[in-house]
Amino acid sequence: TLFEIALVTAIMVYKFNWAFAAVIFITIAGYIALTLFVTEWRLKFRREMNAQESKANSKVVDSLLNFETVKYFNNEEHEYRRFDRNLVKYESAAVQSQSSLSLLNVLQGAVIGAGLVTIMTMAGTGVVTGKMTVGDFVMVNAFLIQLYLPLNFLGFVYREIKQGLIDMDKMFELMDVNSSVSDDSDAKPLSVKSALIEFDGVSFSYNEDREILKNISFQVKPGETVAIVGPSGAGKSTLSRLLFRFYDVNAGVIKIDGSDIRQVTQHSLRAAIGVVPQDTVLFNDTIGYNIHYGKPDSPERDMHEAAKHAKIDEFIESLPKKYDTEVGERGLKLSGGEKQRVAIARTILKDPKILVFDEATSALDSHTEKEIQASLREVSENRTTLVVAHRLSTIVDADQILVLQAGEIVERGRHAELLALNGEYAAMWTKQQEAREYESKLKACQV
Repeated sequence: TLFEIALVTAIMVYKFNWAFAAVIFITIAGYIALTLFVTEWRLKFRREMNAQESKANSKVVDSLLNFETVKYFNNEEHEYRRFDRNLVKYESAAVQSQSSLSLLNVLQGAVIGAGLVTIMTMAGTGVVTGKMTVGDFVMVNAFLIQLYLPLNFLGFVYREIKQGLIDMDKMFELMDVNSSVSDDSDAKPLSVKSALIEFDGVSFSYNEDREILKNISFQVKPGETVAIVGPSGAGKSTLSRLLFRFYDVNAGVIKIDGSDIRQVTQHSLRAAIGVVPQDTVLFNDTIGYNIHYGKPDSPERDMHEAAKHAKIDEFIESLPKKYDTEVGERGLKLSGGEKQRVAIARTILKDPKILVFDEATSALDSHTEKEIQASLREVSENRTTLVVAHRLSTIVDADQILVLQAGEIVERGRHAELLALNGEYAAMWTKQQEAREYESKLKACQV
């Protein structure tokens, strides 16, 4: 297009005079300047439109994921209004964006029209005065049409490219964000042999103004089970997140078989660890798919074996569709205990060298809990196991119990040793036993 503009301008100067070339130059320069200025000006409307659309979509997803809470409080109308407020803002930005585009199109047409009328008037005057022939008039018209059509197309292309870039703003923002945890350039795969875990002087904080863990040091020897107990907010679950390397420690080091976990690849580290979290979220698929997720390439018989160890096989076999039963979004069609047993089966299928149970039996009744505990002991045999527990009755057989308080280890030892100390652990044990006795008496009275 630039070559064509230069060629047509040169022909006009050569064939007629500089006035024709000047009008062409002024028209093109005005068209380009107008397109650049108005396009940049109207991009703010597109940005606002995209922002409001994202907010509206997030409100929809939030409301649908938490539909039970919406219904608990009869807040359907509130959610409608909240969504509608975002749609009104989106509509306003969309109208402004489209109106500014229409304005740009009108102004572009006006500039080209003005240039075309000026040139044709000059050519018509030349024909009347005898300085130009009718053929010259037709030639000028043909050249201008040939020139302005691709110029108009370029204006359209420029607008679309700029709009496309604005639409991709969020993607560019994500690409510019550096991962908080990344592999070193010379990171090697973790080779797990004995699965010895070491926390050496570990300190960590999510925010600078609040330290979660303070100088934590302990070992989990191969084949041992170490339990971590303490009040809410003590930092118990943070230890498991650091081991899985969702975050890097602020001070100290975490080692597995002598290797600093920051110096090995995240993929190999996480492949060696199996986690059963406190809050189990399942995929909106079948029970079989969710169990198989622990090791997708494993044969079906291994999946059934894992379900058996997790004491969920009888429940699955009682269902009409068995392993093909849909669990719903986040596993909402299953009870809390059933979801946790699916999660346990998924971890068993993964067959890791290291196991982490983050209050894995918190949603189970006492009878099922005892069954699961027996299975977990069986699965944990010859594996290094870290247990984050709230119910102290579930970790009485642990090889070592760490009592965490305000981010520090205040007591450590076996169950009997800690009771003999008559400290924090003993106080927690007494409270839980009293609560259990009260529940038992309450049930007896109801019967």
